[in-house]
Amino acid sequence: MIAQLIFIIILGAAVYLFTKNAGKIRRNILLGKDTNRSDQPGKRWAVMAKVALGQTKMVKRPVAAVMHFFIYVGFIIINLEVLEIMIDGIFGSHRIFSKPLGSLYGLLIGGFEVLAILVLLSCVVFLCRRNIVRLKRFSGTEMTKWPKSDANYILCIEIILMTAFLTMNAADYKLQLLHFEHYIKAGSFPVSSFIAPLLPDNASSLAIIERVCWWLHIVGILAFLNYLPYSKHFHILLAFPNVYYSNLKPKGEFTNMASVTNEVKAMLDPSFVPETTGEVSRFGAKDITDLTWKNLMEAYTCTECGRCTSVCPANITGKLLSPRKIMMDTRDRITEVGKGIDEKGKDFKDDKALLDNYITREEIWACTSCNACTDACPVNINPLEIITELRRYVVMEESQAPASLNNMFGNMENNGAPWKYSNADRFNWTAK
Repeated sequence: MIAQLIFIIILGAAVYLFTKNAGKIRRNILLGKDTNRSDQPGKRWAVMAKVALGQTKMVKRPVAAVMHFFIYVGFIIINLEVLEIMIDGIFGSHRIFSKPLGSLYGLLIGGFEVLAILVLLSCVVFLCRRNIVRLKRFSGTEMTKWPKSDANYILCIEIILMTAFLTMNAADYKLQLLHFEHYIKAGSFPVSSFIAPLLPDNASSLAIIERVCWWLHIVGILAFLNYLPYSKHFHILLAFPNVYYSNLKPKGEFTNMASVTNEVKAMLDPSFVPETTGEVSRFGAKDITDLTWKNLMEAYTCTECGRCTSVCPANITGKLLSPRKIMMDTRDRITEVGKGIDEKGKDFKDDKALLDNYITREEIWACTSCNACTDACPVNINPLEIITELRRYVVMEESQAPASLNNMFGNMENNGAPWKYSNADRFNWTAK
């Protein structure tokens, strides 16, 4: 009863803390402006099934795709086993699903073990890729000590959890063979049976090992759950909704600001009556509250894999821009504002902004708007939307566009084209 009570307290505390921290992230995301992403639900479900569930955008890097698939499937399926562990912890039972599931239980445990070893090996390979091979896309000015450590912590935690799971099963397997106490014959152990000879033959020692690994596995999972809100690994929860709310328009199609569109229509047609769009507080975006909730959700969904930056032509040619940094800076700014709200209330203001304090003007003007980053992202994150809104603010609020763009704007206004030639001279090139 004492063990059950301790487990219930730990479980309740873990669920409470996770709910509280996840609620803060939800609050932070909703600081963004509203945008409609609920249209065409059928198409959105299809995109989510293809991109998030099917991971079709991962296959461009097949080695990483295969290993990520093992971790992804293992994470989902092995966690079904966590349900049994939780029931056992609450009611003091042991392998409670073994009797109702019969022979199917052995098949499930065997499958869990195969997936566990695949997850473990994949995590080891990923650790080597980051720390020994040192792939270029895992480095960059934005990849400071914490982002690198965070990735290593996640992989090490996964290895510890899978090792505890397999060791627990190995001890359980030997205790079943010894017919020790409540350890009834249940399950199939194709992987942990090879670990069993490494464990002692004494039943009491095996029981201690089994219990220690049981607690390590389940408490480790609950601790990992509460680590997620502080980690880039929160994408395992946000990837599906983020893909569902993807922009379904063609990648090269930019959005128009309703207030500006109405103004232009009124100039062209004096009888035009604009629809009420509400007060326009700012053209473009200077801070995170000027962005949409979808932009902020994407910032929390980013897993810092670097695929966007590795294909960015500006970054490849040595420019300061890194699409990954755009998303990481946005997330850091949201987190900072959220902490300020927690400490000083919902009216919290500071003298910082996303533009200049986090993202420089050199970065936003280095972007070629090619959409390579959005095409490369495995979960349909769009850094270009944030860059575009920051540019809009600089141009429309501050009139501080680069000189080359100001020349183009003047030519567009006067000549109807980006070039300096007037309409009358446009076809002079045809003259012999």
